[in-house]
Amino acid sequence: MPPILDAALFTGWTRAAVQALERHRAEIDRINVFPVADGDTGTNLLLTMRAAADAMAAALREQRDAPGCPASVVAGALARGALVGARGNSGVILSQVLRGVADAVAAVGAPDGGSVLADGLRRAEALATAAVTRPRAGTVLSVLAAAAAAAARGSDRLDEVARAATDAAGAALQETTAQLPELTRAGVVDAGGLGLYLVLDALTGLVHGRQGAGELPATGAAGSRAVRGREALVAAREGGSAAYDYEVMYLLDASDARRVETLRSELAGIGDSVAVVGDGAGLWNVHVHCTDVGAAIEAGIAVGRPHRITVIRFADAAEGAVEDGGRFVRERAVLMVVPGAELAELARSAGAEVLPRRPDRPVGEAELVAALAGTRARHVVLLPGDTELASVAERAAAAARREGQEVLVVPTASVLQGLAALAVHDPDRRAGEDVVAMADAAAGTRTAGLVVAESEALTWVGRCQPGDVLGISDGEVVVIAPDLAVGALWLAHRMLTAGGELVTVLLGDGADESLGEGLAADLRRTHPEVDVVVHRGGQADYPLVLGVE
Repeated sequence: MPPILDAALFTGWTRAAVQALERHRAEIDRINVFPVADGDTGTNLLLTMRAAADAMAAALREQRDAPGCPASVVAGALARGALVGARGNSGVILSQVLRGVADAVAAVGAPDGGSVLADGLRRAEALATAAVTRPRAGTVLSVLAAAAAAAARGSDRLDEVARAATDAAGAALQETTAQLPELTRAGVVDAGGLGLYLVLDALTGLVHGRQGAGELPATGAAGSRAVRGREALVAAREGGSAAYDYEVMYLLDASDARRVETLRSELAGIGDSVAVVGDGAGLWNVHVHCTDVGAAIEAGIAVGRPHRITVIRFADAAEGAVEDGGRFVRERAVLMVVPGAELAELARSAGAEVLPRRPDRPVGEAELVAALAGTRARHVVLLPGDTELASVAERAAAAARREGQEVLVVPTASVLQGLAALAVHDPDRRAGEDVVAMADAAAGTRTAGLVVAESEALTWVGRCQPGDVLGISDGEVVVIAPDLAVGALWLAHRMLTAGGELVTVLLGDGADESLGEGLAADLRRTHPEVDVVVHRGGQADYPLVLGVE
């Protein structure tokens, strides 16, 4: 029986594509010279495909009690996972390839063969081309267009359509060397196009019963080396972008198609390599190369809600391009998970890379792995900032270590413990000693917070009524107060009975500045030996959070 695009085949295709990208990641990174020679296209494609695989696995787990997981569910999960986890311009384009296939499967409502793949590639070409502000010949778009055109030429058999699309992609890939001056000078093919070829070839190998990637096409350029099996293309490296200093990416929701078009125009005015793609259900992935990072983010704020913001400096990428295919550009970094934009800015000012955390969605392992890779540091200290994230952080660290990145998790039960660890972080100190100092600082920070009671309840310190302010420490109510100002004073005094040198106050979303000012003034009068620092934290769950070191 001819193969069809059902759930089982999507599962096998995803696994084969991830394996192919793992094998050839370094090769693709080395030939990455367009649009910026930052040596990370292979890494970005691999991380994007892994994010898609993780989303597919989650969908399959949710459907495990059902008689069979529909192909449309699996394909949709792949597409959305790729969109959410897309890394770099190449990852954005790959997400649209998977979305095109997912849309084609959803349109027929049942597993099908070659006609669905042909329709999916046609949709993918339209989506990917529309996503790029200034498409150019000789890029992954040219390879995708050739694959879509070949797939549309008649056959209904999946194996025949897959073979035609892959062969056409390989031929188009060889032609890219002569189509872009950047590729011609380096004597290489387009890195993103090579990644797409591997993904299509993974499907072809699967439906033809072949294990692993087949023979990769030669570059077709004089002086370059053909890639056969695991042999690597070697390109002369160029410098980073002369026009723009940063790559900015974020997810965008709470918007619509009209406002997203406005965003595209705004981004095109401040940078290049603009790509804005959506999942058809209200979520967009935004990518731009620019110098004014603030303007790129503010443009997103004007039309919706940006989150999962990632910024990479091309100068850093250029410095590390020789080693590890440009994967690592510095020795050490600290990554901190934070809830809220104000806390993110606070953590950045203290020297951390940040992963913003949405209050309505837990942080997943794939998201953490991508954020760790995004630091582009060989050694990373991870500060989860929440006991519930501890196990996820350890799994993500283990996954990153399997890819050659050294990651250590410093247990932090709150964002204040994370900030305390950051306060003693010294990049010039030996790595092991620095981690010990950070762990000691985190462990030596006691935290508590204020919440407003919503119902009557019996607590360890008495019965509370709706509207009472509760001081909570280590998961237990330790103070009941009539209002936030009094609750802050009582809670701080209680915490200082065990001693302390520094009190840090984080004001929550909507909390009045006078709350922090009043508490600071009281503590300076009653505890002159203690330093008091007040920050706008912006957290949604606690009007006020206290930390005592």
